[in-house]
Amino acid sequence: MNPIHQSALIIDTHADTPQRFVDEQFDLADPLNGGELNLDSVRRGNLAAEFFSIWVEPTRHQGRYARRTLELIDSVRRQADRHADRMALVDSTQGIEEARRVGKFAALMGIEGGHSIENSLALLRQYYALGVRYMTLTWSNSNEWADSSGDLDDATVPHHPEGLTEFGVEVVREMNRLGMMVDISHVADHTFYRTVRVSGAPVIASHSAARALCDHPRNMTDAMLRATARSGGPESGGGVVQVNFFSGFVSQAYRDAVKAQQPEVDRAIAAAEQSARAEGRELGYGERQKIRAPYRDAIPRPPLSELIDQIDHVAKVAGIDHVGLGSDFDGVHAQLPEGIDSVADLPQITDSLLDRQYSEEDCRKILGGNLLRVFREVESTALGRRNLGRPPDGHFSKPD
Repeated sequence: MNPIHQSALIIDTHADTPQRFVDEQFDLADPLNGGELNLDSVRRGNLAAEFFSIWVEPTRHQGRYARRTLELIDSVRRQADRHADRMALVDSTQGIEEARRVGKFAALMGIEGGHSIENSLALLRQYYALGVRYMTLTWSNSNEWADSSGDLDDATVPHHPEGLTEFGVEVVREMNRLGMMVDISHVADHTFYRTVRVSGAPVIASHSAARALCDHPRNMTDAMLRATARSGGPESGGGVVQVNFFSGFVSQAYRDAVKAQQPEVDRAIAAAEQSARAEGRELGYGERQKIRAPYRDAIPRPPLSELIDQIDHVAKVAGIDHVGLGSDFDGVHAQLPEGIDSVADLPQITDSLLDRQYSEEDCRKILGGNLLRVFREVESTALGRRNLGRPPDGHFSKPD
């Protein structure tokens, strides 16, 4: 392992492993068994901290979003209790640094999809109390107060002219007050711009990539990359874009191949849905992913260089202080660039950055330093606002 990688404090901001904890009874001490993150791979990849994604599939769990959210939070906390000799559940920058000091893997949590709060600021506050330290305002589904990039073409879904309603503004400001990072991955472009205007703290994209290199609505335009870097106001150090490893967001060729096979995939899923209905049940998200898997596996994986191109692009457009790693491990179902099969392969990224003449300081920023800086500023902003006894004021950040 490269000595720079070995000594760096490496933070990844998105892994969907909690789904495995709950649905598969997976334990972090188990072999990977088709997954991408366990304690052994964490050790071999020198991962210091992971934000585990608390993601509630919106159709399957409709009507019980809070219950599923709490079950997933509980699953992370149980893993931390079970493996207290090797990992620690933390909820602060100080906690990340302390876990590293004593040689433990730091587990954190981020909610993926604002539907989890069920339009309740009280629920948001309780999730914070349980350790959640970021929330993605939407997943691929729009909710009652924020538009997603995933369903803008669906005429049956209500959308909001400004992307974020007045209640959505309250959510963002309450997150600022609490010290919960505002995550703009998955949101529609107009939602993004209103969010950076109203947030009194820098925002993050926990797992996004650059649209200039792969034209997917989930990815961010160059103007959005620059606006993220400016978020938080004139005194802020700005936000950070954590680059997603999913091949369909990294590589245009891979995305084009996925689009070409989509009609056949849709037919296969429709047939499976019909069979499930005949059995008196709903086709689960995991079952859908298993149907998609052989189609995706038939597409050649893009080279690792295309993932490094994404990191390089964000660094050049937003600035070296505004890029990091948001893998989406255990959420992309092995659809990763060549050379990245699990957390154990993270040293490949550092080696590639050094090959492109990134300095040691720049590598440390990308590997975790930038995220730690933003998280620390979000904590500081919240402390200041709580001391003042009022919610944070927004600011205007004009899009390019």
